[in-house]
Amino acid sequence: MTDWSGRAAPSLDDFEVMARAALEALPEPFRGLVEGVPCAVADFPDDETLDELGIDSEFDLMGLFRGVGRHELGVTPPTGQLPNRIWLYRRPILDYWAEHGDETLGEIVTHVLVHEIGHHFGFSDADMEAIEAAAEE
Repeated sequence: MTDWSGRAAPSLDDFEVMARAALEALPEPFRGLVEGVPCAVADFPDDETLDELGIDSEFDLMGLFRGVGRHELGVTPPTGQLPNRIWLYRRPILDYWAEHGDETLGEIVTHVLVHEIGHHFGFSDADMEAIEAAAEE
């Protein structure tokens, strides 16, 4: 049995390193299309985000794309819009990882990141689930 008593959960800084590594590992041209979209890490989504999305538990959201997706941009970009950003939420990701031991933490971070990038391109959750299912076949 592994002794976990001396181990600590990865910090926010550790998660930022994993997110950067996951972004850098994305294949081109996908990686180039999200260049300039920062990825931020927080322990949990804020209450305003949870309320806006109708989510009861802060553990039910592992990531979020905030901004105007590429599919929504017109000829004239919107004014007064905050810059696009991808959020990864450390504690829900760690909770998921603890419950699903068949994936590494890095694989889960990459999965959540790719999922949120998909929102940047206008894919719905159903679209991405279908793409992932087809890739697994």
